[in-house]
Amino acid sequence: MSELSASGLGVAIDGKPILRGIDFTVRSGGIVGLIGPNGAGKSTLIRAIAHLLRPVDGRIAIDGVDIASFDRRALAQRIAYLPQGHVVHWPLDVYHVVALGRLPHLSPMARVSEKDHGIVRRAMERTDVTAFAHRTVTTLSGGERARVMLARALAVETPILLVDEPVASLDPFHQLQVMELLRGIAEEGRLVIAVLHDLPLAARFCTRLLLLEGGRLVADGSPAEVLARQHLRDAYAIEGVYGAEQGESYVLPWRRLFNGNSRNA
Repeated sequence: MSELSASGLGVAIDGKPILRGIDFTVRSGGIVGLIGPNGAGKSTLIRAIAHLLRPVDGRIAIDGVDIASFDRRALAQRIAYLPQGHVVHWPLDVYHVVALGRLPHLSPMARVSEKDHGIVRRAMERTDVTAFAHRTVTTLSGGERARVMLARALAVETPILLVDEPVASLDPFHQLQVMELLRGIAEEGRLVIAVLHDLPLAARFCTRLLLLEGGRLVADGSPAEVLARQHLRDAYAIEGVYGAEQGESYVLPWRRLFNGNSRNA
């Protein structure tokens, strides 16, 4: 069981405040979705959790220990991070890209063990990329590459997995596959934190949602609580359609509540 918390968290980029006064505590066993409109601070928050951005206020802790106290290798053994975009510059085959996920667990000059190879193969099977094992990763489509990079993150086998827009470039079949996979990982006892723009997927697969707006945490709770009508109106300026299918609730963005081409116009 892992616990991750933020207290009084503030983050600035180039001197501009992005996040202010963020407080939450989340535990393993479910998918925590970070949602909110463009520019709300979702990617900034997940990068701060990954210790890629340093807070100007407050702190982030794992099991009560400030992440700033971990060295890079120790933190890499606790948190795996999949950024958005999936840009790859290395002309490596897919198998070796996924195998890079084992590096935090290897001592200098150590060779990948049979156990490590088994973990890599399982990560590739779970993300449906085994067929690409010997292809150069730069030759893959955006969606294929996204699944390869997710496999690399899974291969680290950390108690905390951070994923930023993991379904952004995927077709509907693979969107569902990835979300089902993330839910399965969470049910194994790990903590999954995912930045999501797709509200129907967030409603269906997440056990808890954190709604950010303007750099502040404005709602925190179950999908039903956070995706309530007033929250959608206030944060997104939209109306939703609500329903249930086969025992699972859903919400669909339905119409805008403003004029013009941009919410911020």
